[in-house]
Amino acid sequence: MSGLLYLIPIALFLGLLGLVAFLWAIKTNQFEDLDGAASRILFDDDTDEKSDKKDGG
Repeated sequence: MSGLLYLIPIALFLGLLGLVAFLWAIKTNQFEDLDGAASRILFDDDTDEKSDKKDGG
């Protein structure tokens, strides 16, 4: 029973810490472009291939 005296405040603190981190992420627009990173992997960068050909490699 005395373990609950430690575990309940720890759980409340971790929950509050998670909430603060979530609110910070919303405030700094971390969730603004969810599809950009997912579709960015599908497209090749043609600039790298052009610079390799210019260098003779």
